Amino acid sequence: MLLSECAAVGVDVRVNHCISSVEKSDRFSVRTDRGDFEAAAVVLASGGLSIPKMGATSFAHDVSRRFGLGVTEMRPALVPLTLKVPELAGVSLEVIAGLGRASFREAMLFTHRGLSGPAILQISSYWREGQAIVIDLLPDHDAAAFLKERKRSRPKAELRTVLAELMPQRLAAHLAADGVIGEHRDRDLEALAQGLKAWRVTPTGSEGYAKAEVTLGGIDTRELSSRTMAARKVPGLFVIGEAVDVTGWLGGYNFQWAWFSGWVAGEAA
Repeated sequence: MLLSECAAVGVDVRVNHCISSVEKSDRFSVRTDRGDFEAAAVVLASGGLSIPKMGATSFAHDVSRRFGLGVTEMRPALVPLTLKVPELAGVSLEVIAGLGRASFREAMLFTHRGLSGPAILQISSYWREGQAIVIDLLPDHDAAAFLKERKRSRPKAELRTVLAELMPQRLAAHLAADGVIGEHRDRDLEALAQGLKAWRVTPTGSEGYAKAEVTLGGIDTRELSSRTMAARKVPGLFVIGEAVDVTGWLGGYNFQWAWFSGWVAGEAA
């Protein structure tokens, strides 16, 4: 459909051109290994640093810097976080992952390398190295009340068996102490419940740009017109999509930003 629309308005599509420089005097000059091009406007639409195996590079940022545009700090976002919990790989459950004022109720997945799933990808955009993430493993339950009730009604049941009523069995076995629930004091059950409702984990890192769905940071939005995506300092230069310091949540927001900012620049260029 995109190619059909391009053909309908006479777009000249060129691929496999290695660009060596983008310069401007009266007009823009784009030098490539397959010839040079001139234009009144240039739109930088080459994305961010995420998933380099698909061709992601710093091209848009490098060109923007050469034209004097500011670039904010960049780091991987919507990315799995690394943590040493290999015995739980494959376990998933719905949680609330929180960091500061940000929190997301989504699924979380344990992997061989750490934590993933929508809840972790979402909170990763707010995480910095060394910070702890607080995870409510039982968002629909009063864990303390449940454990105390089971102590009265099923005193001979293994604590991990009782806990497995609320969460995956392997995770329950990992988190619960040995012994039957009737042997545990109420205050010990309260402490366990508190840990389940506010499980604190400090990731060792993230899986980086190779697995990040988006790049956090990029060309400073203050350098661009919010109406046209044009660079304020360089008439005719436009920057759109993930190259810009705009990052959305999961759910299509980043696609929408790419398409909408591209449409705005196309209308103005």
